[in-house]
Amino acid sequence: MFFSSDVFRFIYTIEMRLSFYPSCKVFFSHDPIKIVRAKGQYMFDERGERYLDCINNVAHVGHSHPDVVKAGAKQMELLNTNSRFLHDNLVQYAERLQATLPEPLSVCYFVNSGSEANDLALRLAWQYTSHKGIITLDHAYHGHVSSLIDISPYKFHQRANLEKNLSVFVAPSPDIYRGKYREDHPDPATAYSDEVRDIIDDAHKKGHRIAAFIAESLQSCGGQIIPPRGYFQKVAEHVHKAGGIFIADEVQVGFGRTGSHFWAFQLQGEDFVPDIVTMGKPIGNGHPMSCVVTTRNIAEAFMSTGMEYFNTFGGNPVSCAIGLAVLDVIQKEDLQGNATRVGSYLMQLLKQQREKHPLVGDVRGVGLFVGVELVRDRIQRIPATAEAQDVIYKLKEQRILLSTDGPHRNVLKFKPPMCFCAEDAKFIVEKIDKVLTGMLAQQVFLNDSRQHNSLNIEYTLWTFKKVTDTICSFNNLQKPNYI
Repeated sequence: MFFSSDVFRFIYTIEMRLSFYPSCKVFFSHDPIKIVRAKGQYMFDERGERYLDCINNVAHVGHSHPDVVKAGAKQMELLNTNSRFLHDNLVQYAERLQATLPEPLSVCYFVNSGSEANDLALRLAWQYTSHKGIITLDHAYHGHVSSLIDISPYKFHQRANLEKNLSVFVAPSPDIYRGKYREDHPDPATAYSDEVRDIIDDAHKKGHRIAAFIAESLQSCGGQIIPPRGYFQKVAEHVHKAGGIFIADEVQVGFGRTGSHFWAFQLQGEDFVPDIVTMGKPIGNGHPMSCVVTTRNIAEAFMSTGMEYFNTFGGNPVSCAIGLAVLDVIQKEDLQGNATRVGSYLMQLLKQQREKHPLVGDVRGVGLFVGVELVRDRIQRIPATAEAQDVIYKLKEQRILLSTDGPHRNVLKFKPPMCFCAEDAKFIVEKIDKVLTGMLAQQVFLNDSRQHNSLNIEYTLWTFKKVTDTICSFNNLQKPNYI
């Protein structure tokens, strides 16, 4: 029961949010929910209603995981201080983290957010190469600080009259469903990488030099895009030849989410190793921490500037204790294996929906990173934006939290906590099936109504003409010309 006092508190929270924190949009802004606690893959509102969370890739090992909470609380009881003091947690965590990465990636910089990590990655690239040009992918999002808005078309395309950074070059997203080169192309990896090569050549003609190519290993805000295998290797070859480096942004998709690999860039094959990897979000299971990992050569070039680098809170004892606990839970609970098993099952169920519902244009993903693109027409692939919004709001009524993204906001995004199970997958797909079935029935009803109305109008016009002609004949009047 939602009593008047609850309503007052809810409205008060909304008013205070609009007053003090207006720029950050809430999920389900037309009908927001107030979350007061969470556990595992579930979130609870102020009335105790339970929601299945398919949005929060931040709570990587599950909301309020007891091992993570205990590790953070235990360390806070002892010490939390500036990372410029010696402490074992930092070096132990760095060693554990490096062990998950290919050998050349061996130097860590601990920071506090994905944006801070990507900003630092740009600084490393600029210093190492002495170049300024950055190639990014269309629809990419890399963070909210000024340097990253410049390289995030997902953001800067939204701003009118924005002065474009002339050192930033945008390559086509390697989207084989909606992009320039699609699933019927014989070699989309080469075709998309050749676009990057051409951008480099054009930049050189205009006097620019490329410092880095940066890409999310799997594009999230761009619509759950899975690059064709071999694309990164070919891009890296072109970029390295131009004197630049490759930055893999794993902020959204790292730490075993793909199931088959710990890092999403590894999906490209063992022969691909980026020069810099950035990570965040899942690294601390909701605790603000992130990291940049790079090669020793790049790190030494950064140190050679003579400018001292330090980060007050990056790598503090509490953050590193939490980071270690997250790695322990991933291993202990086989969450990477769970992502493989449950992700495959979820994909199987969703592909069955594609066979059943014309609105489902494409189902793509790997592990617990899955996208369902809704279209009004499968041939022309017209984005079903309004329908996608309708789906997520109807699912919310069923106590399921799902979001949409992509350039047309028509892609349903699945990126739940890694403890998401097969029963959850079955539950949400059953609800999606009912929602899509209801939408189809509604569309059929509307079409029938339009057809019925059209027949009624035709009959009315026919009757009007007959009556008018009869009256004119009876009164010896000229019959009107009907249009």
